[in-house]
Amino acid sequence: MGRKRASSGMDALVGMPWPIAVVVGILLFSGVRYAIPWWFLRQDGGLAHGLASSFWQALSPLAWLLLAMCWMAALLSFLGARRRRILLDTCTTLESLSAPGWRQFEQLVGEAFRRQGYVVEETGLGGADGGIDLVLRKGSQRVLVQCKQWRRRQVGVSVVREMAGLLAHHRADGVKIVCVGTFTRDAEAFARGKAIELIDGVTLLEMIHAAKEVQRFAQAPSSPVEPILPKQQLIPGSIKACPRCGSTLVQRKNRRTGEHFLGCSRFPRCRG
Repeated sequence: MGRKRASSGMDALVGMPWPIAVVVGILLFSGVRYAIPWWFLRQDGGLAHGLASSFWQALSPLAWLLLAMCWMAALLSFLGARRRRILLDTCTTLESLSAPGWRQFEQLVGEAFRRQGYVVEETGLGGADGGIDLVLRKGSQRVLVQCKQWRRRQVGVSVVREMAGLLAHHRADGVKIVCVGTFTRDAEAFARGKAIELIDGVTLLEMIHAAKEVQRFAQAPSSPVEPILPKQQLIPGSIKACPRCGSTLVQRKNRRTGEHFLGCSRFPRCRG
């Protein structure tokens, strides 16, 4: 299991969406630069007024430093989000899943879940050897994720057992194990009936393609005229969650009839 990296306030700011980091910087600057001296000015007595003047001069450099730190974190957050989007958008094949390093693979998986509506925390508790790589949050739900970028090995039952132990230890709502390849039969048998979802390379790639379709539809300019579609054609915006397992639905085509339909991205494990 990888080592836990030391966390800091700067790490927390970089992990925020960049607009929030900008707002936090403005609030900290205003509080230190203006609110503290103003509070002393509101007090009675010459000492309080003297302290207000002293704080006005002494805290000014600190206020500007805090503002600069927050805005630097906002810039890093913006660049990181942009890098993750490009990483996901350029992923088209199973080979491209194996191309980046393990850290980039974690970011790729995190971005795929982020486009499913999760708030994603990159914990740094995993590493190349495993552990908790991501924490997903949606409402009150908290899910632990481990990413395995093994190219020539199947993920065995020992990895699933380890994550089952972490699931109980952290009292999470579920676990997802994501890999480039496949899982052994023992691993699939152990995960069956538990709050553990196994996502192999094919399923991950389908999830990424579905996320791209949703993103492309959301960014398409709206038209006042509704286009006329063939009877069987599906609109990308109609993609919803699978009614059986809650996974993403992807557009498929019936080979015999040529009709389009929505099927679960976890097929054949789930036939929703």
